[in-house]
Amino acid sequence: KHNLILEATCPVIAEKLGNALCAPTVKFVPEGNIEPPSGAMLFPGTISLRAATYEALLTDIAGSLKQAGFTDIVFIGDSGGNQQGMNNVASNLNKQWQTTKTRAHFVREFYSPGWEETEKFTERELGIAESKHDGYHDDIWVTAMMMVTDSNQVRYQQRVDASLASINGVAITPLNDTIELGKQMIEFRSEFTADAIRQAISDAN
Repeated sequence: KHNLILEATCPVIAEKLGNALCAPTVKFVPEGNIEPPSGAMLFPGTISLRAATYEALLTDIAGSLKQAGFTDIVFIGDSGGNQQGMNNVASNLNKQWQTTKTRAHFVREFYSPGWEETEKFTERELGIAESKHDGYHDDIWVTAMMMVTDSNQVRYQQRVDASLASINGVAITPLNDTIELGKQMIEFRSEFTADAIRQAISDAN
């Protein structure tokens, strides 16, 4: 789900910035201990990275972008478990790059308070609020933003057929209405993040 949300939001953020490109999403991240398993590794099919592996991967990706001529490299992540690793990498790279024009920016605001602010916006401006909790690691914000990228990823039609086309008391039908809701969420969250990126770059200069 996090990858789909990033796929939907990053191009909008880049467009708002006007001078940015989206690097490929890093899809393998720390998900818990591999042996003995913990966290998401308790569920079949999960692939996890050690924190050191994840940070090494981000370091090499950022170094490659620097070599290609990018001077401001921004890290954003949609999952809480990835935030510290991105922060560590950005901090270490900036120490290494002190004598260069390139800077790494970890923009935590995309995740926090970006998620919370998007929820508040949805309730305040769009009148959408959850009325219960179905017991899943899911909500209307995740579902609607995922549907902007691919409604099949939330098993939309199967849920309609099974009379389960809602999450936490909010209907996800009709399809086009929920996709439009997701787009409005993405628009708000992207503007919020673009502002944070501008501030981070300004503070670094």
